[in-house]
Amino acid sequence: MSDVRGLVEQYIAVWNETDGDKRRALVADVFTADAGYTDPLGAVAGHDGIDQFVAGAQAQFGGLAFSLPAEPDAHHDLARFQWYLGAPGAAEPVAIGFDVVELREGKIAKVHGFLDKMPG
Repeated sequence: MSDVRGLVEQYIAVWNETDGDKRRALVADVFTADAGYTDPLGAVAGHDGIDQFVAGAQAQFGGLAFSLPAEPDAHHDLARFQWYLGAPGAAEPVAIGFDVVELREGKIAKVHGFLDKMPG
């Protein structure tokens, strides 16, 4: 489970990294080359697609940060976890969601994202 926790923490770090070069390096570390990402706001594939999707979210939600409020739950090659998006130090997140990830060879091969709360 600690390996899954570390991978999920790296995944959250991808979403928080605003330096493009550092973010792309994190994407390569966290995701398989053919990884896919799908949530209600879009669907992308590959390192470039994931990096561009994250950059777009950062442009929309500048100044906010993702956090992991609880331990991931994992079995076999799957993990699920909740995430928060909010201003650093704020009591309430502006967005809440959860992701289910498929794992392959120590990396994320597919993300299935769900949104529970989004800003109006």
